[in-house]
Amino acid sequence: MYKVMIIDDEPIIVEGLSRSIPWEKWNCEVVATANDGYEGRELIQKYKPNMIFCDISMPELDGLTMIAGLKSEFEDMEISILTGYRDFDYAQQAVNLGVTRFLLKPSNMKELEEAVETMTENLKKKNILVEPHETANSFIVKNAMKYIDEHYSEKLTLPEVAEKTYVSQWHLSKLLNKEMKKSFSEILNEIRIKRAKKTVGRFFTSHRRRGERSWFS
Repeated sequence: MYKVMIIDDEPIIVEGLSRSIPWEKWNCEVVATANDGYEGRELIQKYKPNMIFCDISMPELDGLTMIAGLKSEFEDMEISILTGYRDFDYAQQAVNLGVTRFLLKPSNMKELEEAVETMTENLKKKNILVEPHETANSFIVKNAMKYIDEHYSEKLTLPEVAEKTYVSQWHLSKLLNKEMKKSFSEILNEIRIKRAKKTVGRFFTSHRRRGERSWFS
């Protein structure tokens, strides 16, 4: 997943951005947050995020100074400014430093989501691609599907599969509906029908070949 970092001296904004934006929609996750520039720079060196939401003026270090250093060291890093300053010179400096978006507080959700989308698209254009992160939910579903596929011919039940994946049957049912868009019984029936068709297909292929050999012998 694309790694995101949020740097702002207002904790309520940091928490709001972390929780309110549907990061997974763009294959992103917030890996770290900071409340001042120096702390932010240390964490950036540690986590090397792909994109940053950053205030332009914070305690200990000016946001623009930090951004200049970051863009020099991490050229491909995407940065969006989120600030209460409406000074045109600040905005112009930010643009000159290569920031992606200059957002004024308070920004609405549409503006924030557009910034995330633009930054991820820019990363893709730079050929900075990441594999989707395998969450605990997708891991459980993958194992459940594997077990169903291996035991479809048996008298299989949802509680049995849930036990094998170490979750409750209610939770597994919810995950299957969410991830696969199908119920357990629908998944099981589809696998059984698919396997039955393959078996019938192999039978007719084998029968036809035997007939061809008899015809030419």
